[in-house]
Amino acid sequence: MAQISGSINGEIGVDESADGGAGTLEETLAATERAVDSALRSAAVVTRELRKALAGARNGQVREARKALAGAHAATTSLVDETRALSDGFDPDEQAYLASGGYVKELLAAAAVRGVTIFEEEDRLLCYPSLLRVLPADSAVEIDRVRERRIRPSVLVDLLARTQDRPPRFRAEAFLDSLRAGYELVVASQGKKDDGVIRLVDIWSVLTMLPGQRGQYSKQEFARDLYLLDQSGVTRTARSSRELRWSASTGTKGTGVLVTVARSGQRQHYWGVSFTVDDTVAR
Repeated sequence: MAQISGSINGEIGVDESADGGAGTLEETLAATERAVDSALRSAAVVTRELRKALAGARNGQVREARKALAGAHAATTSLVDETRALSDGFDPDEQAYLASGGYVKELLAAAAVRGVTIFEEEDRLLCYPSLLRVLPADSAVEIDRVRERRIRPSVLVDLLARTQDRPPRFRAEAFLDSLRAGYELVVASQGKKDDGVIRLVDIWSVLTMLPGQRGQYSKQEFARDLYLLDQSGVTRTARSSRELRWSASTGTKGTGVLVTVARSGQRQHYWGVSFTVDDTVAR
């Protein structure tokens, strides 16, 4: 597994070897955090001594002011050395690490420790109810189309966990209306019965047929929305009396299966749907 190698006191890059003594991004940032915290304590010493010197000057305590200024100078010299070492040593090649696949492995491991389930599905990471995409060139992770630059694995996993605690923003009725419209288009184009079972992947293809739309609405996003619709219990809307019916059939073992992650952390599969015949038309 490619890893962030080195430390904050040395060159940090990407080690492609399996056991090259490398550290993870989490370890690198944790070490940097500790070093910065130490530098902040040194900065506090500088501030404390300068305040003593200020009080001495105001009150005419010359000896105390002289002693405090000397202490501030010594502490400043130490602080300069610390910050120079920090600045020179901290240079992780996060873009290469994100692109190498090592980051995803580290993120999955951090999620497992935290009890958060993340699945890889093609170029996306599925973590109910979010979809993630690693963006190496931007040094970021996209979460539901929002760029997140807080890429430290433990921090990102905590963000995902908090998202799971909030109700997802989802308009079940509006999505169902769109799903039904796509279904009716596929039924017409394939010459199926009005209430015939249609593969969901075919409906997705219709819903994203315009140029550029597939990049704006991926199959993984569609599968996630199917799950949210399924969980909502909504099967019909005010716009139509046609009722949604889910169909797994034998398609779950073949092509066209859409996969997402459930609230429980298990994989959820969707294959086909049908809609009952409109009652007003039937009569």
